Amino acid sequence: MLPTHAMVGLALATPVSLLAPEVAPAALTGSLAGSVAPDLDLYAGHRRTLHYPTLYALVAFPALVAAVLVPAATSAAVAAFFVAATVHCRMDRYGGGLELRPWEATSDRAVYDHVRARWRRPKRWIQYDGSPGDLAALSALGIPLWVVLDGPFQLVAGLALAVGGVYALLRRRLASLAPVVVGYAPRRLRRYVPDRYRP
Repeated sequence: MLPTHAMVGLALATPVSLLAPEVAPAALTGSLAGSVAPDLDLYAGHRRTLHYPTLYALVAFPALVAAVLVPAATSAAVAAFFVAATVHCRMDRYGGGLELRPWEATSDRAVYDHVRARWRRPKRWIQYDGSPGDLAALSALGIPLWVVLDGPFQLVAGLALAVGGVYALLRRRLASLAPVVVGYAPRRLRRYVPDRYRP
């Protein structure tokens, strides 16, 4: 779920606070943005349009080298963004498939690999978004981050824990509720709704 992705992003950048505190806010911001950005394709080819598991990695490596050679807020933010976006896309493969009820394991699509021009299969190490395993991962990262970070990043960690907890409690019910809600949506809006949500 998105809160888990966000906490992984913050966790990736948190060590920068110890190594280079002057660029830590930029690295945390870049990493948070990179961990969330791929999911902006939720209603336009989810896990394909903005998910680039290989290409993000190819950009992340030189960006990291640049951030080490020229340590500055901008280089730290760019490197953190691409590292977090890479990890987001990889994480999607370790979860369930691209389906309304991923606990049924009916989809063989986890994330699209543009380099190989094919869908990568889900590994289902964490059964589905909002599963108990997902909530455990969120908690294991989010609680320490909430304690260690301060300012807006502490707030983000607290919100992620709250939203993720509520989502995990409601996840299975939401799968049944989604097609009903979409059925009442105006026709002009329904075309923007992914097929898996339609009645």
